[in-house]
Amino acid sequence: MSDADLDHVHVFEPATRPDAPTLLVLHGTGGNEHDLVPLGRVLIPGAAILSPRGKILERGQPRFFRRFAEGVFDLDDLRQRTHELADFVAAAAERYHFDPSRIVAAGFSNGANIAASVLLLRPGTLQTALLYSPMVPLVPEPLPDLRATTVFISAGRRDPLVSPAQTQELADLLTRAHARVTLRWTEGGHSLTEPDVAAGAAWLTTVAGPSPQHA
Repeated sequence: MSDADLDHVHVFEPATRPDAPTLLVLHGTGGNEHDLVPLGRVLIPGAAILSPRGKILERGQPRFFRRFAEGVFDLDDLRQRTHELADFVAAAAERYHFDPSRIVAAGFSNGANIAASVLLLRPGTLQTALLYSPMVPLVPEPLPDLRATTVFISAGRRDPLVSPAQTQELADLLTRAHARVTLRWTEGGHSLTEPDVAAGAAWLTTVAGPSPQHA
């Protein structure tokens, strides 16, 4: 990997706990590289945080990939941006000296969708993923083997942008790929609330323990 692969504008906060994984936080449409850094600090205190900005602009708002309409994705662009993001993460691991096998992604909305796409197209990049208000980004053939991957999905039953059926479809797809999936429903909408964050942090304590050398 070269510095050319570090082509996302981003923020990196080094870990303050040597046994902590690295958190890759991925904003929703209109967000930026600063928005979800506080989320990362709450999810795994002391973890390193890597937060890139989406490279696509939609009416001036950053996103991680193009879409034709709400919920209708440009799949060619999605595939390209997914591989770019995975390459960026690998290059960042070299630059900032964190373990590329211990990366936890946390994404909201568009960020959750690109994280799900990384799971499906670049298996092994992410050890664990928290997906808030996600939907199926694409269905690869064949499905990857995700039996070493754990996924937490949190979604609102009253979400006006992503129906419960769409979120359930993603959970089912990841389960068919042998990922261990936890699906949490709320009565909320398309949002990321303090209870959502607290639930994700509690779940992480059960799946993202210390690294082997500190176990």
